[in-house]
Amino acid sequence: MGFSCRIPCVKPLLNNRQRQKRLAWAKDKKDWTAAEWSKVMFIDESKFCISFGNQGPRVWRKRGEAQNPRCLRSSVKFPQSVMVWGAMSSAGVAPLCFLRSEVNAAVYQDVLEHHLAPAHSAKATSTWFKDHGIPVLNWPANSPDLNPIENLWGIVKRKMRYARPNNPEELKATIRATWALITPEQCHRLIDPMLRRIATVIQAKGAPTKY
Repeated sequence: MGFSCRIPCVKPLLNNRQRQKRLAWAKDKKDWTAAEWSKVMFIDESKFCISFGNQGPRVWRKRGEAQNPRCLRSSVKFPQSVMVWGAMSSAGVAPLCFLRSEVNAAVYQDVLEHHLAPAHSAKATSTWFKDHGIPVLNWPANSPDLNPIENLWGIVKRKMRYARPNNPEELKATIRATWALITPEQCHRLIDPMLRRIATVIQAKGAPTKY
């Protein structure tokens, strides 16, 4: 009958109110031009683990060798990790910031002072934007499919797939080196389809999209 058994795609859970807000946001931005989106700086954090979950090399094995130690990949319950803050625009990427503590308004203001890009919407942070003359776009919740930097994080992690850092410092060095290879052209290619992303959200009536 044409059915296949597949692992389902993982998307953020959206309630009806969040879908309606995504739809309203997309309709409000549907007439933006590519030139207008090229002036937007997209930001987000991402977690990088020394153990990259299900990513990594495959193994060649024969039937019955699934449990052979040579065909196993070790995992740990709580892998060492680092949290990274990044920003991108059509002009390229901003310097990375490795976050050493839980993210709150004060931490983000420090990031902003040193890396010149917007972040969360805490009242104190919003005041910081106003004081520095930086307009902030309202952004619908649970909408990584509307933020091209999410795709950029995916590119960075895929490039690091075969890296084997032994500790957080080596992991940071690998992330920095990989981030430095990102070109303005790559960023532009990720941001340029914003018009299609928005049209897809409208077509889906606010539901998650393929992006």
